[in-house]
Amino acid sequence: MKPCVSIIVLLSLAFLVGAFGDVGSIITGSLFEEMLKHRNDGQCPSNGFYTYKAFLAAASSFSGFGTTGDDATQKKELAAFFGQTSHETNGGWLSAPDGPYAWGYCFVTEIGNNDLYRGRGPIQLTHDYNYQQAGQAIGVDLINNPDLVATDVIISFKTAIWFWMTPQDNKPSSHDVIIGNWTPSDADRSANRVPGYGVITNIINGGVECGQGQKDTVENRIGFYKKYCDILGVNYGDNLDCYNQRPFNQ
Repeated sequence: MKPCVSIIVLLSLAFLVGAFGDVGSIITGSLFEEMLKHRNDGQCPSNGFYTYKAFLAAASSFSGFGTTGDDATQKKELAAFFGQTSHETNGGWLSAPDGPYAWGYCFVTEIGNNDLYRGRGPIQLTHDYNYQQAGQAIGVDLINNPDLVATDVIISFKTAIWFWMTPQDNKPSSHDVIIGNWTPSDADRSANRVPGYGVITNIINGGVECGQGQKDTVENRIGFYKKYCDILGVNYGDNLDCYNQRPFNQ
């Protein structure tokens, strides 16, 4: 009987792996190249920095990232993550026949800011408190070595995914929002903060971009997201902008 039980267990495990997969089963190497086709362009300061291998290594450190829910939910989360981070690192000002949404991951470090805790990495991690919390979470001293986010690509991706997965103060995590695991409070509803891609923009940079009517930066985030949703074959969902949402810090 034991061999039969072992076979059943192995088959069950194989089924679970097949059913839930991992990030690499959705974002393959060739798809990564298609989505971020200009990241190694000579015009981009990021040239040679962001790698597929580093992304997978970082992603594997965060349980649930891109692997929660059904296939469509997983794809939508990854489209949203790359949509937001592509905007944060966008080199769309560069002339290209394939348009502005082909220039994600063109930057590593924020341009024109010499602050010690200036924006770095895919999410453009900023402020000392974010560096401190991210460093504690991933086991690296980023307070004394903030430039690790711009020189160690696995650490760089880890800080971005940490920010994505972690709720802070009255903000939910971007992860919980995109997988449908966030229910707005009464305060959220009165501020027009509703489930959808738009509230993720509010989480990331609401104080600058949200509640001010239509803004090009918000449109840019949406443009990247739609492009990646189209590539992955998933619908966009509702509430893509934050034009009428009050920021979380108000």
